[in-house]
Amino acid sequence: MRCLQPSHKATAWQATSLDMTETDIRSQTAAVIPAYQDEKHIGDIARRTRERLDHVLVVDDGSTDQTEQRAREAGAEVIVHAQNQGKGEAIKTGLAHWLAAANPSGSGQDGQITWVILLDSDGQHLPEEIDRFLLAAASVTRRTFFIGNRMDDVARMPFVRRVANRYMSNEISRVCGQKIPDTQCGYRMLDRQLIPDMLGGGHRFDYDTEALIIASRKGYSIDSVPITTVYTDQVSKIHPVRDSLRFFKMMRRYKAVGS
Repeated sequence: MRCLQPSHKATAWQATSLDMTETDIRSQTAAVIPAYQDEKHIGDIARRTRERLDHVLVVDDGSTDQTEQRAREAGAEVIVHAQNQGKGEAIKTGLAHWLAAANPSGSGQDGQITWVILLDSDGQHLPEEIDRFLLAAASVTRRTFFIGNRMDDVARMPFVRRVANRYMSNEISRVCGQKIPDTQCGYRMLDRQLIPDMLGGGHRFDYDTEALIIASRKGYSIDSVPITTVYTDQVSKIHPVRDSLRFFKMMRRYKAVGS
């Protein structure tokens, strides 16, 4: 990974991030789980996430089923979009919520939030593996954006997705200027100081890619955390043609402006 040049901003980040134990980081980490029409899985995922973190927020992106109710029953905070806006907008709603809670003027434990975990609602991301992200964050010495990596466990990944993921990861890595094995993984962890820069960008699934480019160009190292590959009965909400067109349009834009 590339080295950062010393700066006042980096020094300020280090002062708040070094010498923290995994327990310290756990108490200062919140989760955002974007969900849409996922009443089957969200209760279990929210409950298991609550076993790992005290602060869990589900953003119901305009579901018409029992997603909101199941999330609340599991003990999560819930914000509901009146209509479907896309995964990117759901994540931004969640990030903005925790940024406001982490404001120094806030009170209570929420005011101590310094990290946010992002994970999907459909069971692809095991909440038990949040511990892997916390352990990685406890030893970090630079500004870092963590992302899950399933590419060491591809036997359970459908062949078409494996090929598409490798192609897209290679393309995105070139734009980011650093190797990212699994750019399509939505299991992520970012620090509070990056959140204001994450509130723009794509509205739907293109947001995941744009977030990596933004973080890279802000000087963050994109570090991978090995996670388990899980594909069960979930139905992908990606629209192949529409979302592919968004991806290529966005990549052309960033390639044109350079780094």
